[in-house]
Amino acid sequence: MRHLSCLVLLLILIVPCASSAVAPSPPLSVILDIDLLMEHAITQRLIAGGVVLIGARDGAVFQRAYGRMSAEPSSPPMRQDAIFDVASLTKVVATTSAVMKLVEEGRVSVTGPVAAWFPEFGGDAKKGLLVRHLLTHTSGITDFPLSLPDPLHQAVEGCAARPSRGEIGNSFCYADLNFILLGDLVRRASGVTLDRYVMEHFFVPLGMVDTFYSPPPDVKPRLSATLLPDGGVLTGEPQDIHARQLGGVAGHAGLFSTAADLARFCRMLMNGGELDGRRVLAERTVAEMTAPQYAEGGKVVRGLGWDMASPYSAPRGHGFSDRSFGHTGYSGGSIWIDPKQDLFVVLLTARLDFRHTSDFNRLRRDLSTLAGSCAAPSGERQAALGLF
Repeated sequence: MRHLSCLVLLLILIVPCASSAVAPSPPLSVILDIDLLMEHAITQRLIAGGVVLIGARDGAVFQRAYGRMSAEPSSPPMRQDAIFDVASLTKVVATTSAVMKLVEEGRVSVTGPVAAWFPEFGGDAKKGLLVRHLLTHTSGITDFPLSLPDPLHQAVEGCAARPSRGEIGNSFCYADLNFILLGDLVRRASGVTLDRYVMEHFFVPLGMVDTFYSPPPDVKPRLSATLLPDGGVLTGEPQDIHARQLGGVAGHAGLFSTAADLARFCRMLMNGGELDGRRVLAERTVAEMTAPQYAEGGKVVRGLGWDMASPYSAPRGHGFSDRSFGHTGYSGGSIWIDPKQDLFVVLLTARLDFRHTSDFNRLRRDLSTLAGSCAAPSGERQAALGLF
């Protein structure tokens, strides 16, 4: 009877994702540790709930939903197909992809001056600012408040007029405004808005049916709520104030997606720009986008858009290779991709705690460590993660 109970438990844990899995599912001990990790985050009120998806080039090997859709006691249980505000994941899933597609088509140059698209940057102080510097957060631009009625004009004028922080090209300073500019660059270079461009060139061809700006009314039951600093709750609107000021479509935030859709995007990158016979980026473009770019004397490593080793690299965990890459989102999401080890991890959450960032980063790091250390003895894993 004991053996039968164990077998039933194993089937319950693994079967939900077995139909789409090609690579082996994680060991039962790893699955139980992931369950414990997520349940602990819910108990500690870091999150109301979330979805974890682990995958490889050929598909998902594990996916599970935890907790609830929001902090409300009456909120329904989290569902695997929940749609989340992915916040700064917008920077890589939408904006970086769009810019690099335009580079591939010869319409934008990574090494071209920003002033070619924004004449406001034509002065001597900013003439050395390149598109690459925006993509790697080495532009010297820092964030500042925007306001209605014309936040985009304020962003362009303000970034052009303000002095640079540090040396352009070598001083790393993460700033949303870099990608607000890049989102508008896509519009200027392509002639269509960023949301339309990424829908036509990426989301529709990749079958990412639940990825969009400004979610339509029919998906409302699947929307996970996000919190505002004053305790207010948003459902279907970006948590980021600048994204809301810009009408919900921006280069730095505003995108909504599911774990399954982000997994398709990760698989496309791991397959060199192609998924299920549909090519959306050339292999050389993916290689260029994920090649290391160094700043701060080599202390910070970024790809074009993507993070590799920086103060924001908590989802890299332990065990991922030095060529892995990913990104985080303030609302509680992250993705990390390791083509060398044929592994990626997607975490999307209904985040509740925005003060204890070290605790939240530990959640991201420990999840990736679990995903990347399936071969390690369970006792060593638990000791390293502090689960017991």
